[in-house]
Amino acid sequence: MIRINNATIIFFTISFGLLSFIASLSLGAADISFNDVISSLLASFSPEKDARDVLFFERIIWELRMPRAILAFLAGCGLAVSGLILQTVTRNPLADPYLFGISSGASLGVVISIVLLGSTISLLTPVAAFAGSLVAMLMLLMISGRKQSQQVESMLLAGVALSFLFSSFTSLLLYHTDPQAVTAVLFWTMGSFSRAQWGVLWFPALVITSCVMMMLAYRRQLNAMLLGDESATTLGINVNRFRLVMLVLSSLITATLVSLCGGIGFVGLMIPHIVRYFVSQGTVFGIMLTALVGGIFMMWVDVLSRIVLENQELPVGVITSAVGSLFFLSLLYFRKNKA
Repeated sequence: MIRINNATIIFFTISFGLLSFIASLSLGAADISFNDVISSLLASFSPEKDARDVLFFERIIWELRMPRAILAFLAGCGLAVSGLILQTVTRNPLADPYLFGISSGASLGVVISIVLLGSTISLLTPVAAFAGSLVAMLMLLMISGRKQSQQVESMLLAGVALSFLFSSFTSLLLYHTDPQAVTAVLFWTMGSFSRAQWGVLWFPALVITSCVMMMLAYRRQLNAMLLGDESATTLGINVNRFRLVMLVLSSLITATLVSLCGGIGFVGLMIPHIVRYFVSQGTVFGIMLTALVGGIFMMWVDVLSRIVLENQELPVGVITSAVGSLFFLSLLYFRKNKA
């Protein structure tokens, strides 16, 4: 772990976060200068500009890019926190909602609701995603075994197997779905912020904020879980019940984001490891920094998805999978050398 002053980390992270937010509003198919973005943020209309230009910039920034940037930030925060929960309560450094099959289970639940209701937009979509993620989590716990040593060794393999199982069921359902809806659903399953609207942002903001506050309230129990089940039990913690509550919390975050953004992998794996390299994540500062770094990372992923291909949008899941797979292989390599 590299020791850096917390004040320095806070200053750098907040500064880079503000720069990232402005960049997410500026970069895209229609390039908008940083000055125009800042002036639009400071005032709705600028008297120096022509009314047509003001309307053009205002609609792009406030109706299109601002909701996307906020949703991307919330998605990064939620996935990073979800990965931190899984890595802490399972004591598995390779834990991630995507690798554990939670995201695939939530996606299957959403696709089932789409097939049954015949619409991609429904109030039952988050409920279906949460049900699918819970089923995936329960199956993962049943397969991996009750002993913590067995879970650490077999959870990752069981999660990958369940991920492929749920993905196969999803593909089967899509095969019998209306062909006109298949393309949109497939693009959504690979991760996209195109559904970002002001009216839906309150739900992920409420869920993620509540879950982060709950993590902060139980940070002492999370630290105790890192010492092992016996040590945590000695400290008066009901290990099985606390682990189940935290796993449900992780499933709720993942299901909420999957219902809006689709499957986005490896964010929960990378961000906690990157932050852990600089600060301890068992503190309030560490948990908040993990969420903040995850949000900044996803904002830049959203920017890349809009500018890599001309006049096209690349699914964000493609970018995170490409970066995350390299990070995953590097992590395995260094763990092997360390062992």
